[in-house]
Amino acid sequence: MSSQGYAIELYFDPSLENQVLKAWNVFARRQISTKLINNESRPHITLFSSSFIDSTKLEPILKSFSSKQEPISLSFSSIGSFSNDNNALFLSPTPSLSLLQLQVQLCEVIKKEGFEIGEEYRVDSWVPFCPVAVDVPKSRISEGFLVLRDLKLPVNGYAMDIGLVKFSPVREVFSFGLGNNLES
Repeated sequence: MSSQGYAIELYFDPSLENQVLKAWNVFARRQISTKLINNESRPHITLFSSSFIDSTKLEPILKSFSSKQEPISLSFSSIGSFSNDNNALFLSPTPSLSLLQLQVQLCEVIKKEGFEIGEEYRVDSWVPFCPVAVDVPKSRISEGFLVLRDLKLPVNGYAMDIGLVKFSPVREVFSFGLGNNLES
């Protein structure tokens, strides 16, 4: 069984999302990595993840939290990789104060509700990134970097929505627009 869990993700405006999808498609076409596309994931930055989340308890919290936020300007200005088992390549946003504050505030809100905040999502250790390829064979990491260097960086846009997904496979449980761009 593949890993199971939940993640709170930040989604982008359509234009920025398409830029990232373009990269995913190149990785898939070159057969470097197809997992993100096969998973039916959306381009995102993970704000928080946990192996178990009571989504019914989280939904009103996230809805209220999202409504108080504004869309955030993002600039993916660098590329990187994690050298752990899943050989991920990613785009890294310039860490703006508004992005860092959003993540800190989110964790504070859900911690108040009794959710456990794991080490990697605590204030001093959270690293914002947008995955573009996962499970890249070691022998093809350098090729992956070349693909990413062909993206004309920085890639700019906005974070527009916060969603909760369940994985794997990835299924969106719900999502809310930041600020009042999605009054229901």
